Amino acid sequence: MKSKDHNDITGGSGTDGIRKFITEINEIDETLLSLINRRLLISERIGKSDDQNRHHDMDEITHHAAIERLARINQGLLTPDVIRHVFTEIYSACRDIQLPAVVSYLGPEATFTHMAAIKHFGHCPRLMPQPAIRDIFFETEKGNSRFGVVPVENSIEGAVNYTLDLFFESELKICAELYLPVSHLLMSNEGALNRIKVVYSHPQAFAQCREWLRHHLPHAALEHCNSTADAARLASNQPASAAVAGKEAAGLYKLGVLASGIEDIPNNVTRFLVIGNKENPETGNDKTTLLFVTGHVPGALYSALSPLAAAGVNMLKLESRPVKHQSWNYFFFVDLDGHMDDPHIKDTIRQMEKQCMYLKWLGSYPKGMKR
Repeated sequence: MKSKDHNDITGGSGTDGIRKFITEINEIDETLLSLINRRLLISERIGKSDDQNRHHDMDEITHHAAIERLARINQGLLTPDVIRHVFTEIYSACRDIQLPAVVSYLGPEATFTHMAAIKHFGHCPRLMPQPAIRDIFFETEKGNSRFGVVPVENSIEGAVNYTLDLFFESELKICAELYLPVSHLLMSNEGALNRIKVVYSHPQAFAQCREWLRHHLPHAALEHCNSTADAARLASNQPASAAVAGKEAAGLYKLGVLASGIEDIPNNVTRFLVIGNKENPETGNDKTTLLFVTGHVPGALYSALSPLAAAGVNMLKLESRPVKHQSWNYFFFVDLDGHMDDPHIKDTIRQMEKQCMYLKWLGSYPKGMKR
């Protein structure tokens, strides 16, 4: 069937014109289905191939670069976000045919980390909820999961310290990052705010909605949960209770929405990391993350960072965490502009290493889109 640009579509008027359009749409849908199945068949053949380049087609980074290329060259009516959503699912199905993957995330189902995992990997991988961030690291290190998805930073509340601390003891690499807009809802089986006596949620969600809760529910008790989805589950079973969670949790636990968009600051975004045992090729728009420890002497941090300034390497972020069992000592996380495979970046990191007691490369990966 000859494809048509949206500017070429013509048709008659009235019932006959509508029928013609419906017939044409059905033909296009059948063609799309045939092409998608053809794409899956080729992916299956690549997966069975002995060619060492077969892993290139399974690579998540390759897929995301291909999807972004499609979003850039698009000349039609589809928005970039729709293109990303549609092709993420297609590429997800192709990956699953070649090499079925298990992806661990901070559960249960309908958490924001669950939504981030779906956004990055699509629905085809087996998504495994884990009760804690440490379990995500553990399952991925043991090979029970190919990848893990963990929250690392919120635009309002800052770093997720527990995630940072686990990198100190783990050999996993950062494979990708993604940014997920976060909007909180107050949900309940009750029909009015004045009937709410207790509110459940994760501490981070409470912190992001602190002023709204203080103003609208000043007398309600705030009870911490392991996740926002777990909070919604509890609220669905407890009278006179509510939960602060995302809309997916409201749907899953059949809770009514008493208020939406209750976060205190708009444009609330959480950064997530994909962790695994793989290293990424250079894409030209990459970020490198390092963990390092300096000596406990004056000027130690300045000395460790000075090679970046000397080499003109852009430092995107610097975060500190206390070293456990060593009072008043700290380790640092730094995000750099560039990729470890770039000789300029590699040489600069070698110069940094000379100034540090300990330095570990946590990964080089494509920059996530902050949309």
